[in-house]
Amino acid sequence: QVQLVESGGGLVQAGGSLRLSCAASGRAFSSYVMGWFRQAPGKEREFVAAISRGGDIPYYADSVKGRFTISRDNAKNTVYLQMNSLKPEDTAVYYCAAGTGNSIYSKNGYYYWGQGTQATVSS
Repeated sequence: QVQLVESGGGLVQAGGSLRLSCAASGRAFSSYVMGWFRQAPGKEREFVAAISRGGDIPYYADSVKGRFTISRDNAKNTVYLQMNSLKPEDTAVYYCAAGTGNSIYSKNGYYYWGQGTQATVSS
């Protein structure tokens, strides 16, 4: 069992930055692939980024590639999402999730989810 708690969301102007954090409970954090998803009002939850168990392989959605960076610290049971050059279309609730890595880009591949943190980008 893994419990996930996101933090770091907020309101920022277009072009600004936010850093999201996701703290995990439990001793098995390093055995999970960690992902970030987001959901805007009226839209499906979509993949944003993921990172391998050891933190050496990142995966990104095309829409955020070059602007967002995912990282993890297994000693601290925490995964991060650094978001730069933010755009109004990045506005969403951001969720972190833990999975086995069988389906990196699909929400169906993740078993544990946090409650989400709101990120709002004004134009």
